[in-house]
Amino acid sequence: MLLNPDDYEQARQSRDPHFDGRVFVGVLTTGIYCRPICPVRIPKKENVRLYSTAAAAAEAGFRPCLRCRPESSPGTPAWMGSSHTVSRALQLIARGAMHNGSVTQLAQQLGIGARQLSRLFQQHLGVTPIAVANTQRLHFAKKLIDETPMPMAQICFAAGFSSVRRFNAVFQQTYKRPPLALRKQGTAPTTDLSGGIQIRLSYRPPFDWQAMLAYLNTRCIPGVEKVSDNCYYRSFTLDDDSGEIKVEFLEGTNAALLTIFCTQTRDLYKIAERVRVMFDLKAVSTDIEAFLRTDPLLQPLVDKHPGIRVPVAWDGFEVGVRAIVGQQVSVKGATTLVSRLAQRCGSAYTNRHCADLQYIFPTPKQILASSLDGLGITSRRIASIKAMAQCVATGQLLFDGTMSSNEFVKRSTKIPGIGPWTAQYIALRALNDPDAFPHADLILLRAAAVEEETLTPKKLLELSQRWRPWRSYVVMLLWRDYALREKK
Repeated sequence: MLLNPDDYEQARQSRDPHFDGRVFVGVLTTGIYCRPICPVRIPKKENVRLYSTAAAAAEAGFRPCLRCRPESSPGTPAWMGSSHTVSRALQLIARGAMHNGSVTQLAQQLGIGARQLSRLFQQHLGVTPIAVANTQRLHFAKKLIDETPMPMAQICFAAGFSSVRRFNAVFQQTYKRPPLALRKQGTAPTTDLSGGIQIRLSYRPPFDWQAMLAYLNTRCIPGVEKVSDNCYYRSFTLDDDSGEIKVEFLEGTNAALLTIFCTQTRDLYKIAERVRVMFDLKAVSTDIEAFLRTDPLLQPLVDKHPGIRVPVAWDGFEVGVRAIVGQQVSVKGATTLVSRLAQRCGSAYTNRHCADLQYIFPTPKQILASSLDGLGITSRRIASIKAMAQCVATGQLLFDGTMSSNEFVKRSTKIPGIGPWTAQYIALRALNDPDAFPHADLILLRAAAVEEETLTPKKLLELSQRWRPWRSYVVMLLWRDYALREKK
């Protein structure tokens, strides 16, 4: 979709990193599209066309810049003012839904027809779902070529291409040269894959990643996760493969370094996308904070805590178990109980590079096949965990982006022992919904009040309407500020 150049001229002239990934600059004189931070000489205004997505620039006939590498931008936010259906579709595409699927199958997951989905994409983004998926494949492949020593055949399938022939053809068509020629011109590392596959993931400033790591540190599951200094580690299982990740935030840069240890390189795209979602790397903090600053209650908090993001769990089922165990238990106590559960029901993780990672969190099927007696978890909560595991195993509860927060809360509260607060908290941490809001949370009821009073859930819900569609960020902002106040 074409953008008005007048709206972004100052950002383009100043190479503003806040607009990286939100605007792509097509240069008519060269046929290339760039990021707004591209270091080359800034082209004249009359010689550029601006697009909201890289896919739109590619569809208009521009090819990616080899200097600023559009594939390394923070990515287009899924929640960008487009329709809820398009936002959910973008999440699914980013998770690889179209690697082996079609627009028809994608539309079916969203409960609409393929023609309607294509119409919505054209209306809101100016491109088709296929164009978005193709651009993402190309960008991820180019990123792997530049940043890893992986063989081309592995890169081909890791990026979601169905064949090496198609992979070569797309690169030849786009870059006017084969993929191997691009590596020869680049600076790919020379280390072998035994040290893990490293990928840089960019984000737009501001980002208070120290606050996010502090939040994760108090909740990390011993044996499954670890937080140390500026790093996050965890074991995982994905598509019958197991491994671990390390996410290191680099001082002085707007990037995190992701190191992946796994045996199936086909999963790299999905793993990288999960990490982007986990750390909310695609968020546009400047826009969110500008909106929240219009509220007198939030304005001083936003100024005090810039760059707040929403931490999303690696696995929705995992955070669901944690939420149930954590009912009426301290955060530290819940962490201990969940670690015991992971040790008993999960798989042992032996091929570890971080010595503290010893288990892989159990799947719903492993929970259903295991006894949870003797762990210190009450019988009522054991019943709730088992019931939720059954719902996830049978597809009644989904964490893949196809289920809205409202539908998730409606279904999950039918499970005995899961009330509105638990369901809304799971939605906040698992569904990547920027507007999820656990309005019955005691800390929120206190933090949003004035003059030492405590709001009622009904009053807080009414108050929160003026914070939509960014209520998840308000939750993290209020929690953060309240925790710091309590330490004083």
